[in-house]
Amino acid sequence: MTKKRRNNGRNKKNRGHVKRVVCCLSGKHIPKDKAVKRFVVRNIVEASAMRDIRDASVYENYVLPKVYYKQYYSIEAAIHHRVVRVRSKEARRNRAPPPRFNRPRTEDGPRPGGAPGAGGKPGAPGAAPGAPGAAAPAPPVAPTAQ
Repeated sequence: MTKKRRNNGRNKKNRGHVKRVVCCLSGKHIPKDKAVKRFVVRNIVEASAMRDIRDASVYENYVLPKVYYKQYYSIEAAIHHRVVRVRSKEARRNRAPPPRFNRPRTEDGPRPGGAPGAGGKPGAPGAAPGAPGAAAPAPPVAPTAQ
């Protein structure tokens, strides 16, 4: 019999059983490897109230915390609510992830915790060893006899 997908619609390789998770839309229990997973990062406050809170805040540069949670959808609910779309037979062979839409950065300077050697002061932690301008290690000092 022909197969529609090479992984049978699951991410279960060499496992007999996978725990089930609850679909956040339909409440249906589905295997975790079959579910459509989305990681959501949102502000606690919606954008309209953000300015009011910022104006009433005592602190100058207070950053409101975000809410992080993972949502699981059953295939039926994800297609119905257009979380994922139906693809043609040829398009189903494309296993590459969809392109990400990142916002352009406003500041161009080096960020803390960035890539090694990506800026900052020479000789600072994270700077590339032996980089131009890096401080040379001090020669060992011999102990003096007293």
